[in-house]
Amino acid sequence: MDWFVINMLNGVSYGMVLFLIASGMSIVLGAMGVTNLAHGAIYMVGAYAGWTVAIKWKATFGVGLLVGGLSAAVVGLAIERGLLRRLYKQPNEQVLLTFGFVYILSNLCLWIWGGWPRPPFTAKFLTGSIEILGRAYPKARLAIIIIGLLLAVGLWWLQEKTRMGAIVRAGMDDKETASGLGINLERAFAAIFFVSSFIAGAAGVIGAQLLGVRTDLGLEVLLLALIVIIVGGVGSIQGALLGGILIGVIDAFGRAVFPQFAMFTMYLTMIIILIVRPTGLLGRKI
Repeated sequence: MDWFVINMLNGVSYGMVLFLIASGMSIVLGAMGVTNLAHGAIYMVGAYAGWTVAIKWKATFGVGLLVGGLSAAVVGLAIERGLLRRLYKQPNEQVLLTFGFVYILSNLCLWIWGGWPRPPFTAKFLTGSIEILGRAYPKARLAIIIIGLLLAVGLWWLQEKTRMGAIVRAGMDDKETASGLGINLERAFAAIFFVSSFIAGAAGVIGAQLLGVRTDLGLEVLLLALIVIIVGGVGSIQGALLGGILIGVIDAFGRAVFPQFAMFTMYLTMIIILIVRPTGLLGRKI
């Protein structure tokens, strides 16, 4: 029983990090039709900025979280305003441009911070563990689960219950009609990109407890985000949450039961979902 519960908690906590990584990219792809392959590199920028503030400058973890999110948001907004907004409805050019930024941002991080990986870090009050069913379990992982759930509720409320959310949904369903009704989609898209990049940067700080901070995160995180989006569905907060938790749990139990094949479990899950439901579990056509 304790083995099952611990592995389930491991899977859910990892799944929440995957949700934090994928939610912003999913919204951008669903609302704007933009394939932002630089999302993983933006996550990496936030992780490095948060590490610098929280560890090197010895500020609080909360300040590091804020700086990491804002740093990533500024980088993401600069990419969108400077280049991507000229390439709407040009998917091939979007892919080439944003994938190029994976290498640009990775090399900038390598130049600024060097090639040595930074160790995992978290808030001081989250260090240590608590006892669950007679076994020690890290407080930080429980905090990740709580933060992920709170963010999921907040994003759902923002998308479903606010004017900005209505604009996002209108842009997903029919961009031309929304523009004809006087909705400034260009401004809305800039706000969406800013928020999605902020979430990615904050996820880099939160996820550092599990993934660490290193210069190869750009590609690794991008692959994880794409898998979650494919499984959960494009443009859906609920889909990103369900996809992240499903992949996290399958990965955790895969590592526990047959570690020699664990790296293939999430890819196998993705393939099965593509065969059974090509739009994802809760996806919508874009």
